[in-house]
Amino acid sequence: MRLGLNLGYQTAWSTPAGYLALAQEADRLGYSVVWAAEAYGSDAPSMLAWMAGQTERIDLGSAVMQIPARTPAMTAMTAATIDALSGGRFRLGLGVSGPQVSEGWHGVRFAKPLARTREYVDIVKLAVARKEVAYDGAHYTLPLPDGPGKALRLGFHPPRPHIPVYLAAVGPKNLELAGEIADGWLAVFYSPEFAEEQLASVRAGRARAGKELAGFDVVPSVPVVVGDDVAACAELVRWYAALYVGGMGSRQQNFYNQLATRMGYGDAARQVQDLYLAKQQRDAAAAVPMEFIDRTSLLGPKERIAERMREYAAAGVTTLSVTLFVADRESGVQTLRTVAEALDLSGVGE
Repeated sequence: MRLGLNLGYQTAWSTPAGYLALAQEADRLGYSVVWAAEAYGSDAPSMLAWMAGQTERIDLGSAVMQIPARTPAMTAMTAATIDALSGGRFRLGLGVSGPQVSEGWHGVRFAKPLARTREYVDIVKLAVARKEVAYDGAHYTLPLPDGPGKALRLGFHPPRPHIPVYLAAVGPKNLELAGEIADGWLAVFYSPEFAEEQLASVRAGRARAGKELAGFDVVPSVPVVVGDDVAACAELVRWYAALYVGGMGSRQQNFYNQLATRMGYGDAARQVQDLYLAKQQRDAAAAVPMEFIDRTSLLGPKERIAERMREYAAAGVTTLSVTLFVADRESGVQTLRTVAEALDLSGVGE
């Protein structure tokens, strides 16, 4: 199992310089990849291109670039450019986002996300491989018929004809799609105790493509808080869990709430959502079960984190990407070092 660092997107309490310092420290420590995100603020490609020129070995991944935000050809251009800037270190993580962002921010209908994703990835792969981009799908037609457009191919030679593609997936059908068409899966709220059900969906997709699970990168983003008091560490993650389970999406369509329900926390998930949507965020956070937080995070002293890493590795994780819940850059750097030491202690690192 390898380590990754998930920086997320820029917030009111973060800075590009701070993110770069963490990425550079992860690079020095031998982390395999640093991921950047986007929602409706900072974008992932700009952050990754900036870090590409100021890191040496670490891969740079989008987790995720939003499918409704760009045409597939534009995504292929961006991926190929960052791959060239970084000397072949880019990983393309894609996701459909959610209905509120897709339709409210990008003005793109959210309907049929699986079919759209399949076609999108097809076109991206064609373009990156410098094949002529001609496509006749239900959602994308290139070139447009009855017009002046012509089938084109990427206008420069990127370092690689194939850039690894990752899909952010939560539901069973999306997990099957990730297994079928992608090189890896970007997971959230990954619990070793629940992983087998999710990996069964991934395996089904791999089998459809005539492949096995071996070689497929399972990449959960896992909150980490180092400290002696496990319950106190969990408090720092509680608000994040409440936001996703309770408020990320509508009452009718919240993928994270549905995931928590499938994991056996249906009653708590409903309560968290009811409270969050009633604008009682503090009570919603308090309603998130400690067990749910502990099962989906790395909490406590180094030795406890090392033991938990063994469980993640046994549950199929190949790249464990940590999300830092820290107060400042210095504590972030120290947490990265402690996590690296914990991996050494666990005995499951590559």
